[in-house]
Amino acid sequence: MYYNDLKSFSLDEMKSIFVEMGQKEYRAIQTFKFIHQNMVNSIEDITVLSKSLRDKLNENFSISDISIAERYDSKLDNTKKYLFKLEDANIIESVAMEYKHGTTACISTQVGCKMGCAFCASTKGGLIRNLSSGEILSQVYNIQNDLDIKLSNIVLMGSGEPLDNYENVIKFLNILHDENGQNLSYRNITLSTCGVVPKIYKLAEQELPITLSISLHSPFNEERKRIMPIAKAYSLDELLEACRYYINKTNRRITFEYTLIKEINDRKEDLNELSRILKGLLCHVNLISLNPIEEFAKDKANKNTIEMFKRELTKSGIPVTIRREMGSDINAACGQLRRKYISKEDHI
Repeated sequence: MYYNDLKSFSLDEMKSIFVEMGQKEYRAIQTFKFIHQNMVNSIEDITVLSKSLRDKLNENFSISDISIAERYDSKLDNTKKYLFKLEDANIIESVAMEYKHGTTACISTQVGCKMGCAFCASTKGGLIRNLSSGEILSQVYNIQNDLDIKLSNIVLMGSGEPLDNYENVIKFLNILHDENGQNLSYRNITLSTCGVVPKIYKLAEQELPITLSISLHSPFNEERKRIMPIAKAYSLDELLEACRYYINKTNRRITFEYTLIKEINDRKEDLNELSRILKGLLCHVNLISLNPIEEFAKDKANKNTIEMFKRELTKSGIPVTIRREMGSDINAACGQLRRKYISKEDHI
């Protein structure tokens, strides 16, 4: 479906296409720039090319796009939640969050997710398909066009497991970073994974200076298996070994995401074990308050417990922050709005 999508091609791939068409390489550079700097969605809009060349491109290629199905604006903190409709009518979510330093977009890499984390709404309908690199880019471009801004940071933490869509995600990162495109620094990009160990090793070999974020959520292997099925495939020891390899290879600090769930992973023994397994690692812990969903009948930890975790981890020499809750009045957590929208559409 997206094999002929010009938005999904790297610059080198674009050059090969144009040379095969008997064109000079600089035409490929012009086209790449127009698509990724001007963020156009039609070959007809690449006005730097002649009409005849555009007609020739139109015979075999297109530029994928997504459309805004709905946008929700938070009255609390100016967070904006997007439901995007893909060309095949599937729905994905993205969020734009405003901070002092700029606006961060949290974007999706798959339609749905197969990882099955117990407390995540995105995974409840399973995985439908991967997003192409062009569709991932389109979330960035549509948000920028809609808000008339340049995003300062990108977080691959929306629906889907980025490392389960490895090739398209790597291509997305490289296109977004390309100086002929958005030229966004790798250091302004965060990739979040639930812990697909083989792909962490593979990502380490790329030596990209992005931030790798690991969804940890329990320091005990058996408890982690109960809330995160990925732990049945890769043990905590295997995950931490992969993290050590990644740190040594990239010299980049890893962020560990830890969602605090009352009487599940917020006990003193959880805190002590978390401190033990992370001590000495080049890492940072991001403490998150649970965002309850219907299918996971557990409560969030109280604020005093979260503060205690932060205080004690800091004493252990582990840098830690408490994630600020954004867009709570518009269900800004992943998966919730998409499921409501699909349910509404099914009943029309």
